[in-house]
Amino acid sequence: MKFALALSGRIDALNQRLSVIADWLVFLSCMVSAGNAFSRYAFSVSSNAWLEIQWYMFGALVMLGASYTLKKNEHVRVDIVYSNLPTRWQIGIDIFGGILFLLPATVILAYLSWPVFRNSWALHEFSSNAGGLLRWPIKIFLPIGFALLSLQGLSELIKRVAMLTGHMKADLHYERPLQ
Repeated sequence: MKFALALSGRIDALNQRLSVIADWLVFLSCMVSAGNAFSRYAFSVSSNAWLEIQWYMFGALVMLGASYTLKKNEHVRVDIVYSNLPTRWQIGIDIFGGILFLLPATVILAYLSWPVFRNSWALHEFSSNAGGLLRWPIKIFLPIGFALLSLQGLSELIKRVAMLTGHMKADLHYERPLQ
């Protein structure tokens, strides 16, 4: 269990470091959006490339941020039943969901998205929009993002098993969104 928890810690640290990139991509995407809107209305100058780079940054931040969101236990969930269950049941649900749903889905999506990127790279695919960008730089984020999400799912599974076996304090804190 010691090795597994060390592996989990490394995965958590990796996704935490990559979340900083996702944070910056939010800021940069907003700046590009504002700059594009300003140049369009102030100077009547616009480019599809500016719109596409904004979409690329948003896609990259989602794919890089998903694993960190899972690490922070802030993913979307049906909280009505889960929050009222005892901690051991919550851990059991997390393990069951991770093994049966999360890991198979993310591993399959990482595997299936690799050829999408590879083909785009091989064909030197460009956007069909006038002034559009290369497509492979954004498509690489699909297999990377799903692989990172798979790794974080494995990390969460390790932590849940450690919680059940008493090797780790059970901390399933979840802050419901204010709505």
